Amino acid sequence: MYQIEKILHSAAARTNWISMGAVLAMMALTVVDVVLRLLRMSIPGAYDIVGLLGAVVISFSLAYTSVEKGHIAVEFLVQKLPENARSVIDALTGLASTLFFAMATWSLAVYALDFYRGEEVSMTIKMPVFPFVLGTSLGCALLSIVLAVSFVRTAREALRK
Repeated sequence: MYQIEKILHSAAARTNWISMGAVLAMMALTVVDVVLRLLRMSIPGAYDIVGLLGAVVISFSLAYTSVEKGHIAVEFLVQKLPENARSVIDALTGLASTLFFAMATWSLAVYALDFYRGEEVSMTIKMPVFPFVLGTSLGCALLSIVLAVSFVRTAREALRK
């Protein structure tokens, strides 16, 4: 189990670097576009590109944020419960999250395939949209795998107690 977690942490860190690169690209594109607008020029499709990169930022940072326990958790009710009950609730929450993101992965992959078949493109620069939707699906897939491994670990701990 430790080896699988190590591989997942590495993959999550790599996708997070892609996410950081997308943030840098968004910032650079926005700054250059604003400066060019002062000179009465602009970058065609800057709005489209920033929007598509936003999908990359969010989806590719999900798994790393989960690995680092960076998501918001509301625990004030659960903290008052006995340790056994907390472990069971943590396991059930992990299972529900895993299933949710597995379904999101599937839905986004189908959606990307629809965009590919329909040759869907962005409005301004006619850039294909399906790679970004597929990337979002891959980000959700990695997150669901991270959540599944976390669920197995939590369920084992709950059963031991």
